[in-house]
Amino acid sequence: MPSTPPAHRLPRAALAMGADAAAAVLSPASLSALAEVCTLAPLPAIDDFTTPAARAALADTEILITGWGCPPIHAGVLAAAPALRAVVHTAGSVRGHVTEACWERGIEVSSAAAANALPVAEYTVAMILLSGKRVLERARDFRATRHRDAWLATPPDVGNYRRTVGILSASLIGRRVIELLRPYDLRVLLHDPYVTEAEADALGAGLVSLPGLFAGSDVVSVHTPLLPATTGLVSRELLASMRPDAVLVNTSRGAVVDQDALTDVLRSEHIRAVLDVTDPDPLPVDHPLWDCRNATITPHLAGSQGNELRRLADLAVGEVARWAEGGSFAHPVRRERLAFLA
Repeated sequence: MPSTPPAHRLPRAALAMGADAAAAVLSPASLSALAEVCTLAPLPAIDDFTTPAARAALADTEILITGWGCPPIHAGVLAAAPALRAVVHTAGSVRGHVTEACWERGIEVSSAAAANALPVAEYTVAMILLSGKRVLERARDFRATRHRDAWLATPPDVGNYRRTVGILSASLIGRRVIELLRPYDLRVLLHDPYVTEAEADALGAGLVSLPGLFAGSDVVSVHTPLLPATTGLVSRELLASMRPDAVLVNTSRGAVVDQDALTDVLRSEHIRAVLDVTDPDPLPVDHPLWDCRNATITPHLAGSQGNELRRLADLAVGEVARWAEGGSFAHPVRRERLAFLA
């Protein structure tokens, strides 16, 4: 089992991430907080493990604090870091840098995925509610016509009373969306092949089949990680089965959805869509999705940005503090769960 440093001293740590990520995520206050729970190697953060400065820092590093832009921690890096026992990631997925060699050594890994899930869930809930009221479309039309329609003549399918929201995948974000939807008069459905009916009931959602989710929901929100098994999961058939004027919300990865099929269905004006991710991301400037009036496309902004990045840093500081005191991570990444994680 990985060992932890003696309680009488702070663990030696180094930052490994891109310069932009370090500047955005780790404010002077965050760096000061880290300095209280570990002994940090001199800045700047490491973005290349092959430099002499990086090798010198790695020589006695026990805990690596990583972020966006961290190079892969492969066997050669580990050979230069004989004391390394833990990785704390200040972002979500660790797939890009935590390699099989890390798991083989038994390095403990933590991720701020839970902290990054919250703003994505907040964005999702906002878009679900806005789409139910048709706020974005009506605001656009109001700006164009500068004339307000008679409010009592609003069609009866507009609004958020007893609408059905389908959640695709009980991921960290999917579960948080279900939690945030509880105060509203909405019916929530869930499809996740790894969730039991009892677990779905505990979450407050009705467990349904994949076709049932798409055919039975007014809004379908996609929270499936992009894996070989989920590429193109949202197929042409599923999109065509959606209720007229239903809404697809995607904050996961663009490739989870058959984008050619989605483009065709949107151009037919059968459904609407809110897309924070596309395939590719961003779209080419001449892609036909840009011209679909029933598609709201945002620039991959649902995840942590601006002051939300402080939440990621705060989580990382807390994880380093727990590890320094000989405790376990509150947000561990388990090797056996990698096949189900983004």
